[in-house]
Amino acid sequence: MSEKNREGKRTARERLAEERAAEEARAKRNKKLAVIGTVLAVIVVGVTVGVVVQNQRSKPDTPVAAPAGAIGPKNLVVPDGPANAPSTLVIYEDPRCPACGAFERQFAPTIDQLQDQGKLYNNYHLVSFIDRSLGGKGSKYGVNALACAQDAGKFRDYHDVLYKNQPDETSDAFGTKATLISLAKQVPGLDSPTFEACVNDNKYSGWVSAVQQDFDKSSYKSTPTILLNGTPIYPKKGDEEISPENLVKWVNEANAGKPLGTTGPGSASPAPTSTAAETNTPPSP
Repeated sequence: MSEKNREGKRTARERLAEERAAEEARAKRNKKLAVIGTVLAVIVVGVTVGVVVQNQRSKPDTPVAAPAGAIGPKNLVVPDGPANAPSTLVIYEDPRCPACGAFERQFAPTIDQLQDQGKLYNNYHLVSFIDRSLGGKGSKYGVNALACAQDAGKFRDYHDVLYKNQPDETSDAFGTKATLISLAKQVPGLDSPTFEACVNDNKYSGWVSAVQQDFDKSSYKSTPTILLNGTPIYPKKGDEEISPENLVKWVNEANAGKPLGTTGPGSASPAPTSTAAETNTPPSP
């Protein structure tokens, strides 16, 4: 390997590490601010607020409309790739998250290739917590647009386009629906009145909120969180740092001796049902 290639790999790893550290710092800072805000709210409003909040939390979850093919106990997960692939990659990410953008731009070609080879099945948990911490609506609108693309059978292509065109997280460009609709023009067959109406009407706003609530209840507090067959692999798997080469190696090791998944027509995930179960769900927190 040339010195230039080694330097390029170091630089990529350093960028991922820096983005991850920044994301974790933001999460810790936001958690502290949330605690302070909660204390102040209790002082100002009084015990009544606590009673109301507790009553709200005690209410059973209300089913929400989910995009086509969503899976999991509450249909909160967007699948991508052959469902019968021997390995499953679980990804928690936010459209505004810069570390998620860095991950996708570096790893999307490798992940797409592994899917196309029948080796990997993706489960996406599309969260929207950056809106809550920085203000704006880009995370929520971005996730809704991805759900609309899922309805059209264009999730992967639109997902890749969205992250390739990801703005700075503070600009909230995805908070403008026209931007999300314009990006659909880069995906053949997606730009349509149906997709435009889905984005403009914020069709899956209830589902977007439900996915975020599910994330809030989990043990995962930052994005991206990446698990291969239930094992965390970002930024490391054991002592090995994640890289496109290592991801391929880890998947091949996990798949050894197992039949590959079905690719091509007929391999799409089924339509959502109330009893659908997510494949290789990560351990409960």
